[in-house]
Amino acid sequence: EAMRILRTANSLMPKTGGGEGGRSKDTILAEATEKFLGELKKPFDTEYVEANYPVDYNESMNTVLNQELLRFNKLIVRVRSTLVDVGKAVKGLVVMSPELEEVANGILENMMPGVWKKVSYPSLKPIVSYVGDLAARLKFLQDWIDKGAPVTFWLSGFFFTQSFLTGQLQNYARKTKMEIDTLVWNYKVLPAVEQKFQKPETGCLVYGIFMDGARWDDIDGCIAESFPKVLFCEMPHLHLTPCESSKDPTDKKTVYPSPVYKTSERKGTLSTTGHSTNFVMTVLLPMAKTHNEKYWVKRGVACLTQLDD
Repeated sequence: EAMRILRTANSLMPKTGGGEGGRSKDTILAEATEKFLGELKKPFDTEYVEANYPVDYNESMNTVLNQELLRFNKLIVRVRSTLVDVGKAVKGLVVMSPELEEVANGILENMMPGVWKKVSYPSLKPIVSYVGDLAARLKFLQDWIDKGAPVTFWLSGFFFTQSFLTGQLQNYARKTKMEIDTLVWNYKVLPAVEQKFQKPETGCLVYGIFMDGARWDDIDGCIAESFPKVLFCEMPHLHLTPCESSKDPTDKKTVYPSPVYKTSERKGTLSTTGHSTNFVMTVLLPMAKTHNEKYWVKRGVACLTQLDD
């Protein structure tokens, strides 16, 4: 509600600089489009990647990578083409269509245009932060292509996070000859000071999760009250380990089932894949003996894969 009011107030601000020497709207658009295009790489060469990361029965991450590149390519083409056309429209080379005008207004008001949202992953970031976030995701995938699968996976960097999680379960199921439907995740929060990681024998290491409504106490190894005036807490790396549900050793009374969302909006729609467009998974986090699940539910504690800034 507060952010909506601020966005409305921002949209009423003048689009040009005031006083002598202020930059014109056209100048701002020309500089912004050039800057954004410089930050965003061109579409991935999917044929090259498919040749180097072919479909492999024992390595589902190859399929995950190729599918992610296809999704991001669609987004890259949309973003880059509209930015190029806005730059041309400023120079009078093309007509400023309603679609391009929406992108131009988004640049001037620092808001993500709807024409990008249609082909984008969920995000509430302003356009400047969104472009930076998109560039970081593209770099994560490019490093994966150049250096092989990473030891630690940036959970926030995936377009469709559920495909990565399913792929990891699939690898374990095929390795152990188990049915994937019988597997659940076990969660272990690693010490924040630990920086040098090695690929685990089972499961995967992930990072890029933020806690909203509470914080992670690295000393006691449990959820704790937030510090004053601190809204979010970045979680340390997590080790996700597949486990047969019938043999799950987790004591449900000592952990808080924290939902993980892609954005702070905490709501989404059911897509054709059967997954929510916002909800990712439920992470079981240890609680102090003095707290119970209801205590943290009342505080609305949840985890996010990205912030709004």
